[in-house]
Amino acid sequence: MKDFAAIDFETANRNSSSVCSVGVVVVRDGVVTDKIYRLIHPVPNYYAAGNVAVHGLTSADTDDADTFPEVWAEIEQYIEGLPLVAHFSRFDEGCLKAAFRRFEMTYPGYEFHCTCMASRRVFGNSLPNHKLPTVAKRCGFDLTRHHNAIADAEACAAIAMKIL
Repeated sequence: MKDFAAIDFETANRNSSSVCSVGVVVVRDGVVTDKIYRLIHPVPNYYAAGNVAVHGLTSADTDDADTFPEVWAEIEQYIEGLPLVAHFSRFDEGCLKAAFRRFEMTYPGYEFHCTCMASRRVFGNSLPNHKLPTVAKRCGFDLTRHHNAIADAEACAAIAMKIL
């Protein structure tokens, strides 16, 4: 795959619409052309301890951030016409759809591809697991800030360029 946008969301709590950060890496003709990272004021606006333990973000980070519709208005111009790629895309696609529903926005039917599923097909049992850091390492990408949305999107893009 030579043209796509890798995307990763982090959430504030167990509610899929509570996106609190997004990372997007745009790839055109096999080359990274844009990287976008934005904090998002989550809805509902509370942080679960388990989520904070994973990504380290708190309300202090996002209280003054834009809401999802404002952030998405910026992002959509970069990804227009591109398929979206995520590692375990069911989560990220679910977050995107939930945020669109929460804000009563019309979902444009983005095409999603999953690097986790692709890893299972391509690498099979040769990997101990198909988690993002494991697959990224196998594809030559050093993921040092796992669960930072832009770092995870960068890893996903690197994987997609190798195996999709």
